[in-house]
Amino acid sequence: MRVEFEVLGPVTARDADSGRPIALKGPRHRAVLARLLVARRRVVPVPRLVADLWDEPPAGAVPALRTFVAALRRALEPDRPPRTPARLLITEGPGYALRADPATVDAERFSSAVAAATPDALAQALALWRGPAYADVADAPWARTERSRLGELRLQAVERRAALLLDRGRAAEAVPDLDAHAAEHPWREDGWRLLALALYRTGRQGEALAVLRRARALLVEQLGVDPGPALRRLEADILAQAGHLEGTAGRVEQVWERTAAAYDRAVGGGSRVRLESTVGLLRELAVTGGGGLEAARDQRTAAVAAAEELGDPELTARVIGAYDVPAIWTRVDDPEHAARVVASAERTLAALPPDAHPAARARLLATVAVESRGTRSARGPRAAGEAVRLARELGDAPLLAFALNGLFMQSCRGSGLAGRREEIGAELVTLGERHALPSYGILGRLIRLQARCARADFAGADAQAAAAERLAERYDRPLVGVFTQWYGALKLAETGTVPQAEAAYRAAADGLPDAGMPGLAAGLLPLALLGLRMRHGLSPEPEPEPEEGPETAAPGAAYRAADWGPYAPWTRPLLLLARNRRAEAATALRTLPPPPYDLLYEAMWCLTARAAVLLGDRETLARARAELAPAAGELAGAGSGLLTLGPVADYL
Repeated sequence: MRVEFEVLGPVTARDADSGRPIALKGPRHRAVLARLLVARRRVVPVPRLVADLWDEPPAGAVPALRTFVAALRRALEPDRPPRTPARLLITEGPGYALRADPATVDAERFSSAVAAATPDALAQALALWRGPAYADVADAPWARTERSRLGELRLQAVERRAALLLDRGRAAEAVPDLDAHAAEHPWREDGWRLLALALYRTGRQGEALAVLRRARALLVEQLGVDPGPALRRLEADILAQAGHLEGTAGRVEQVWERTAAAYDRAVGGGSRVRLESTVGLLRELAVTGGGGLEAARDQRTAAVAAAEELGDPELTARVIGAYDVPAIWTRVDDPEHAARVVASAERTLAALPPDAHPAARARLLATVAVESRGTRSARGPRAAGEAVRLARELGDAPLLAFALNGLFMQSCRGSGLAGRREEIGAELVTLGERHALPSYGILGRLIRLQARCARADFAGADAQAAAAERLAERYDRPLVGVFTQWYGALKLAETGTVPQAEAAYRAAADGLPDAGMPGLAAGLLPLALLGLRMRHGLSPEPEPEPEEGPETAAPGAAYRAADWGPYAPWTRPLLLLARNRRAEAATALRTLPPPPYDLLYEAMWCLTARAAVLLGDRETLARARAELAPAAGELAGAGSGLLTLGPVADYL
């Protein structure tokens, strides 16, 4: 059982897999646990513990303390065999220590997350709070310093998140939390300042001034002090309607609105120019991540349909080909949408006049290559190769980058191809640097990161991740953080402990719902956790709960609720074997389709191979060995940059 500890509210412990609270008996047991958590993995001597637990220790205090510790050990490690050393609540030297992984303690996770640079990450960190820290030992002197530290950090996180929202032009989102923050903590002048500024930027100038005057009244009447210089300066600036109060985001918004209005006046509603301009906007919208990516995908279909209705193949080619959004994941998010785009591109290729510019043909071919990724269609690789050839002949760097993206999307048609993808990534990096194509420079870095992971070159992968993150920060590409965070979890799966890696995978998965990439999110976390267990020689599923029968439910609450997404066929034989359903597993293995040509191709074959070994299916073993042999020097699955099942050589 993996245990998680919560101190941002009442002190609790829970089974991380099932989410169920662990019974901690009486208040003394809870106090011992809290005292050890406050120590943050350091040893607390027995005399210190006794003094902290009792104002006037009774004669039997030390034996009582040992009883509390023994009960806690039974609760926290129920499966530990008798007379074996504890691994969590240990005896060391003159006392006891709780050697909990920092990732399993909500206060530790919160403290780490406060350094995050995004409002959404800070919102997730603040959501960990369930009440005052160490709420059930609030009066204990030994908890006072830690409670104060965490409380101050929480207030800083609220203000830091609000400041980031203001910087990014999202002032309206900041107002509700700041309003509550200022009311609860009226002596924090920065809270009043941020609230007034947020109100001003949402067009509520009168309310902003009222907030500042309320802050002045509280400070003067109850503390006898005047507001500090920051509040006084803000009040004067609001009265003068100083231009700098709008912030960079506010000024950008004004420019946008004026330009959009001028465009509407100058360009007619039915104009073909407007249709092409729309695709340019959709391309920029797509790289913002989250809802922007999904909205761009939906509107792109409408734009292509509108272009085809006009009956101009060259215009349609420009509309289709202008959406050259870099793609890193070799599985499409929406197969039906992708199929429609491919069909439109193929129709337009057939309709282009002989004298059409070769660039139009190349862009359509690159689109076919990108949008047919992960399929077994023979058209995708041919289209990618032809697009790259045409782009090189034309000497068109942006077009070549788009065509190379298509070539990368078609580069998983077999195992052991990380070296080829590394070459594609390196060329994209060069194009990005020489021709000011930052999105493709980022793509190249991520491709190289994946290739280095496949070869277990984590130093090289670290360098690529750092370079990608620098570019992402400079050019505001938030989706990059999704991939680099998953890379960090993958690295821990190979170099750290199981609890560390599992916590990192779960944290990375928390960001997937907002990323706008369902083709990436579906089934990824359970697959990563399955790979982690296999990598460390554990059963594919946790042991059954005591109240479960072997045939009634899948062992382990996390696996009962897991959505395996597109990976279900390849995980099913192993999961059935873990439940002792051998005949069903054999049937599932016999009917297993070949895996799609994507970045998890080797991983799916390794899952197949493991099941075939356990079932003695020699025919499947022979096929798996032939498919995996070219990747003998790679880590299975790590070419995705997201997860690992360990060395392919082990499966061979």
